[in-house]
Amino acid sequence: MTIPRITEARRRDIWNHHLQAYQQRAGQPVSLVVEGRLTRMVGLTLEAVGCQAAVGSRCLIVNPDQSSIEAEVVGFAGEHLYLMPTGDIQGLAPNARVIPTHEVCLAPVGHALLGRVLDGAGRALDDKGPLHVGARMPLTGRPINPLSRAPIREPLDVGVRAINALLTVGRGQRMGLFAGSGVGKSVLLSMMTRYTNADVVVVGLVGDRGREVVEFVQNNLGEEGLARSVVVATPADTPPLMRMHGAMLATSIAEYFRDQGLQVLLLMDSLTRFAQAQREIALAIGEPPATKGYPPSVFARLPHLVERAGNGAVGGGSITAFYTVLAEGDDQNDPIADAARAILDGHVVLSRELAESGHYLAIDIEASISRVMTEISDEKHLLAARRCKQIFSTYRKNRDLINVGAYQPGSDPRVDEAIALYPAIQNFLQQNLREQVSLVESLDDLERMLGPVMNN
Repeated sequence: MTIPRITEARRRDIWNHHLQAYQQRAGQPVSLVVEGRLTRMVGLTLEAVGCQAAVGSRCLIVNPDQSSIEAEVVGFAGEHLYLMPTGDIQGLAPNARVIPTHEVCLAPVGHALLGRVLDGAGRALDDKGPLHVGARMPLTGRPINPLSRAPIREPLDVGVRAINALLTVGRGQRMGLFAGSGVGKSVLLSMMTRYTNADVVVVGLVGDRGREVVEFVQNNLGEEGLARSVVVATPADTPPLMRMHGAMLATSIAEYFRDQGLQVLLLMDSLTRFAQAQREIALAIGEPPATKGYPPSVFARLPHLVERAGNGAVGGGSITAFYTVLAEGDDQNDPIADAARAILDGHVVLSRELAESGHYLAIDIEASISRVMTEISDEKHLLAARRCKQIFSTYRKNRDLINVGAYQPGSDPRVDEAIALYPAIQNFLQQNLREQVSLVESLDDLERMLGPVMNN
């Protein structure tokens, strides 16, 4: 008869079972840390055996030379744990010790974060000394009962005329900025950072180029803007897990200030790179791709992150969030763009055609919408915004006929009206980077521009 071989992992399990039973009988606390070892590395995915840890918990990987790195459990299969490092893996060796810490990532929160720049692990990136925070929150957040959320009833002044007048944003709304590369997303974000009426601004720079972090902090925020802001930066050269943590950390910090009763503006650049980081992790641990290379877990992660923003309880604070979404190849039906459009409360589309013609801000008002505008604007404002969009759309539909001289004036009163007002609408939609236009001024400009045709 062949005696079955007991593996080393099984031997440890049997020993731990007996030791735990003994400690429980003796009335002693059970606090075991069973070390495993690193057996495999593919890309950035580490595989360990001989230890157990929950998904989301941290492990310490110790090399023979006693150098160590941190990694997070992202999956398991049988006796094998899949881990993703949170930092540089240079020097990692086979059979390195894997020590579960049984700790999960917590987000440092507190008013001491104002004016600081952090990485995805909550460590200071600036030279302003150590962080002194008195509290920590779960990085994954706490779900809010949807029935306990305050409804969106108050407009938010973002300082951008086209958005204030035609795509009015409500306090607690979640909007997407959809565009390809190089059409002005960062410029629009920087304007809203400076001009939006908010108590605290939280900026999440996820997957950006490193130089953009410095430019955003120094040029876009400046000293005055940074004083009321918290910046979380996880550039493109950081591991995918840290890019995901950067977005989650920024949201946790925003949640903390909302729970203090403050009005928070959350700017996330970008939601697409958050999804791409999750795709890298999911594919690395063997999850099958579904839509254009994106595994199903990506589309589960997006609403989990976005739903954390919004209003808190009635009478409390709010998080008004803007998420940039990169449309690959300017395709507005890109899987991430399509999924984000379904879970956000509206979207602002930036047009490459307008940007290439020198029209800035390059907001395509025909393709953009605010889903709460009807709840926060009066009838006069809604009528004027609708009229402006109709005139603009009429001109765009007949532009080719007008440009080649095929249209005869007087043939259609609506086209004649559009031809007469189109230059004024173009000027209305454009705005200088350093120009701030309040909500009241935006509505006055809209009413003044459309005054002659509002009764028609």
